[in-house]
Amino acid sequence: MEFIKTKTILTKVKYGNEWYGIDYNMNLYKGCSHSCIYCDSRSNCYHIDNFDIVRGKENALYILEAELSKKREKGIIGIGAMSDTYNPKELKYEQTRSALKLILKYGFGVSIDTKSDLILRDIDLLKQINTKNNVIIKFTITTPNDKLSKIIEPNVCVSSKRLQAIKTLSDNGIFVGIMMNPVLPFITDQEEDIKELVRLAHKNGAKFIHTYMGMTLRENQRDYYFDKLDQYFIGFKEKYIKYYNERYNCVAPNYKKLYKIFTDECNKYGLLYKMNDIIKAYKKEIKSSEQITLF
Repeated sequence: MEFIKTKTILTKVKYGNEWYGIDYNMNLYKGCSHSCIYCDSRSNCYHIDNFDIVRGKENALYILEAELSKKREKGIIGIGAMSDTYNPKELKYEQTRSALKLILKYGFGVSIDTKSDLILRDIDLLKQINTKNNVIIKFTITTPNDKLSKIIEPNVCVSSKRLQAIKTLSDNGIFVGIMMNPVLPFITDQEEDIKELVRLAHKNGAKFIHTYMGMTLRENQRDYYFDKLDQYFIGFKEKYIKYYNERYNCVAPNYKKLYKIFTDECNKYGLLYKMNDIIKAYKKEIKSSEQITLF
């Protein structure tokens, strides 16, 4: 694996209350090999050349420990927003596992985005972190249909395996749920599929399922997506061009009806779906080391 130079690993964020209550953002890898046809991280604004090639960050763990040791706020570290931290390279290099050990050492919490059941390898560390701070795991699942998931997310485990991973994490006391994002218009926006995914989320112990009932399309991300539509969904590119033109935010055509169906199903099974409710549910009060020492 190629390693690229970097000056920092942790980035303080201002949007935490809008995105799972995170305080910092961290990406240990640049690029992703999952080859999801819809990935927003392909967009030019992120400046990731050769996105399908996974590269590590030189001296990432050394830099991370130096940064963690200086932080007074033992907040939540978001991992994997740009590039899935559980890509195949992680099996050999264990950048993520080593980072979790440092997060545990310095008393921080984690919020992990992934599509990979490789995360189960680190369940021991996640459980330990959960005793000291907050842990939330979010699996991206766009469809309950394994055959369809293999087309739109070809190099990652199918939806049913992700659901099994959710059950394992939930059974071990980890707060875990689903990001039903994106919802691909005309492809994954079928009423019965949405109902089925909510049902499966409940069956497998998910605590929440969140969606914005649409997708984003911009620049070369759009070009890549349209190429894949021509390959796997003949005629769909023309539907997108007619309906959305060059619009960035592409919500499902009947998103209001679909979102009502979605929320009704979530309420039926007792699943959280509002961001504020999800954040309140997983965050617990954390006493600082000074407080613990004092008392």
